[in-house]
Amino acid sequence: MQPYRRCSWQSPAWPAPRANMLFSMSSRICLALLTVSAFAQMPAEMEKKLTSKIEGALTKSGAPSVSVAVVQDGVVTFARAFGNAGIATNRAATPETRYAAGSISKQFTAAALLLLQELGTLSLNDKVSKYFPQMTRAGEITLRQLLNHTAGYEDFAPQDYIIPEWTRPTAPGATLDVWAKKPLNFDPGTKWQYSNTNYVLAAAIFEKAAGRPLMAFLREKIFAPLGMASTGSCEDASPADATAYTRYGLGPARQVAREAKGWYFGAGEVCSTASDLAKWDIAFLKRQILSARSYQEFTREAVLANGDRTHYALGLQLGEQSRMPVIFHGGEVSGFLALNRVFPTRNVAIVTLSNEDGIGLLGPLSADIAATLILPDLPPADEKDTRLVRNVLEDLHAGKIRRDLFSANANAYFTETGIRDLKQSLRKLGRLKAVTRTGESLRGGMTHRRYSAVFEKTSVNLNIYLLPDGKFEQFMVMEEF
Repeated sequence: MQPYRRCSWQSPAWPAPRANMLFSMSSRICLALLTVSAFAQMPAEMEKKLTSKIEGALTKSGAPSVSVAVVQDGVVTFARAFGNAGIATNRAATPETRYAAGSISKQFTAAALLLLQELGTLSLNDKVSKYFPQMTRAGEITLRQLLNHTAGYEDFAPQDYIIPEWTRPTAPGATLDVWAKKPLNFDPGTKWQYSNTNYVLAAAIFEKAAGRPLMAFLREKIFAPLGMASTGSCEDASPADATAYTRYGLGPARQVAREAKGWYFGAGEVCSTASDLAKWDIAFLKRQILSARSYQEFTREAVLANGDRTHYALGLQLGEQSRMPVIFHGGEVSGFLALNRVFPTRNVAIVTLSNEDGIGLLGPLSADIAATLILPDLPPADEKDTRLVRNVLEDLHAGKIRRDLFSANANAYFTETGIRDLKQSLRKLGRLKAVTRTGESLRGGMTHRRYSAVFEKTSVNLNIYLLPDGKFEQFMVMEEF
C-alpha cells in the first residue's frame, strides 16, 4: 500500500489575506500532485475476465447500462461503460457518461464538515441549536449525530420511486421547515435510522458556518484538486448524461422523471463518472484531502447509547466481504443506482453505476468483481470428484451407503437412524438434477469442499471434508437458505 499523503493547505494558520494568497499558490501545487496520471493498464487476462462478468450481469439484469471503475494500488486500472446511456437514441454509454451518485453524495457532505472542523470553523460536537435553534430538540442533537443517522429526524424520502411532490422544485429550508420540525422518531443517540433529512440539515449548517455554497466548496477543495472534472451537482445537467429509467416488476426499462431542483441538497445531489469517483477513492485510500485525525472520525463506527453497533460512520457504511473490511455506500435516486466500495486492507476500490432503479444489479456485480480481483481462484473442478459426490448423494437418497468410501469417523456418523432420516427427507425433494461445487479450501489437513445439489423441488448444500487418501471424513447434507 502506498504511504498516506495529505496536502498541507487544508488548514492554514495565517491571517486571512496571507492565507488566501498562500492557499492559491499551494492549492495549485496540490492540484499538480493529486492529478498526476491516476490510470494504469490492468493485465489483459483479468480485463477480459471482468468484461465478461460485467457484460453477463448487465444482460441478465436487463438494465440499459452500467459503468465500472476499479482502483488497485493507488491507480485506476479499469474504467469501462457497457450498454446504452439513452435507449431511444441508441446512445452508447462511455466512461465519460455521468450518472447520478445518489447517497454516495453524503460522504462528500461529511468530508466538507470535517474540513471546516479542521479549520476551527465548527465542531461536529456542536449542537444543531447553534445554527438552527428552531428545529425540533435542536439543543440535544449534535452535527455528528446528523452525519451518523442517530439524530432522530424523520426521513423525508424513504420511497424507492419518485413521488409527485418531488417533481416540483423546492428549497432546503422548505424541506427542513416540514421534516426537521416534526417530533423525533426516537431520542437522540438511542437508535439508528437512515434519514435524508439529517443531511439536508447538515448541509444547511455547513453553508451557514462557511458562508458559501456547499457545492462550490466541494469543487474547490475536493473535486478540482483530485481532477474530478465531471463531478458536480445533478442540477447542472447535460444532454450527455445518462438518461434515467425505472421498471415495473420484471418489465422493460421505462424512462422516468428526475427529482426537481432542491430536493437532494447535501443528501444525494452529486452526479459523476465512475472513474472520477474512483479518483476520490484513491485519495481516500492514501489519506489525502483530510487530516489523519479527520479520517479516524470519518470512518469510526457510531455506537448507540446502549452499546449497540450501527455499522455506520459519517456518510459511510462499514461491512466485510470474505473477512475483508469494506467501507462503502450505495445511492438511489429516480432512475439511477450507484455503489462505491473500498477495501482498505487490499488497497482496492470498485465503483459501479447504472441508469435504472428497481433492480438488484450492483451489489452482486460489485461483490463478484471484488472476488475476481482479490480472492484466490478456485482450482478447476474435477469432473470425477463431482460425479463421486453425486453418486454418494444418490445412494443416500435411496437409503444406501458405500462405507468403503468413508473414514471411521464418518462411518460412525452415518448411523441407521441417520441413513433412514436422509432417505426419507431427500425423497421428498424429488429427483436429483445437478451437483455443482461452490467452494474449496483447506482445513485440518483436509480439503474442504462445498457443493450445491439441485433437486426437482429445492436445493440443498453439501459440506464435505476429504482426507489425503481420498476418503470422506465428512459428508453433511444441509438445508439451503
